[in-house]
Amino acid sequence: MKTTIVIPTYNEAENIPRLAGALFALPMPDCSVLIVDDNSPDGTGRLAEDLSPQYGGRISVLHRPGKMGLGSAYIQGFGRALEDGAEAVLQMDADFSHPVDKLSVLVETLAGCDFVIGSRYVPGGSLDERWPLWRKALSGFGNLYARTILGMPIRDVTGGFKLWRAATLRALPLERIRSNGYVFQVEMNYVASRLGFKSKEIPIHFADRRWGQSKMNFRIQVEAALRTWTLLGRYKDL
Repeated sequence: MKTTIVIPTYNEAENIPRLAGALFALPMPDCSVLIVDDNSPDGTGRLAEDLSPQYGGRISVLHRPGKMGLGSAYIQGFGRALEDGAEAVLQMDADFSHPVDKLSVLVETLAGCDFVIGSRYVPGGSLDERWPLWRKALSGFGNLYARTILGMPIRDVTGGFKLWRAATLRALPLERIRSNGYVFQVEMNYVASRLGFKSKEIPIHFADRRWGQSKMNFRIQVEAALRTWTLLGRYKDL
């Protein structure tokens, strides 16, 4: 299955060479990587382009003029991947919080559904043991809050490690997706669920980043909580 891995980046130069090495060590010859870079001051986009020949040109870079948000990065990345003929599109972070070794499981699971979620909140899933209790509680509450308000059967509605069938993405009204922060993950799951697409969740261990600086902060989490309510009205017609 021709799979494109879409990875939004901003100042991830420490992680990209390591991540590329890990991804292309997998026995997946039809896998390619699309870096969507928001003009990283540390040169992430240029570095990714320089790495591409090392992996047979299987890395491409979509350069954007500045920080334009996670949601728009994924939407643009999805569009490019579909234009290039991807049969499946994976979304993942650049910081090794998502387990590379689970990619083959995601691909196998996609055979029986429309999209697959790497889930922290199904049996066998877990969060980084180094996280303090308050951070784990906040993450769990935010997830429960969103899925309860929106009435979704998905256990991990806020996670960003997902594999989509190309046909599923083409059927979604991506032009209506407005969320541009971490609530983007919630909105995508909600729209797909409202349209009747079938999802499956596989357990993953969500690790804290080892290199670079986290983009998550309290303001982003509060914004996600508030914006969740707007989704109810936005998609009443689906």
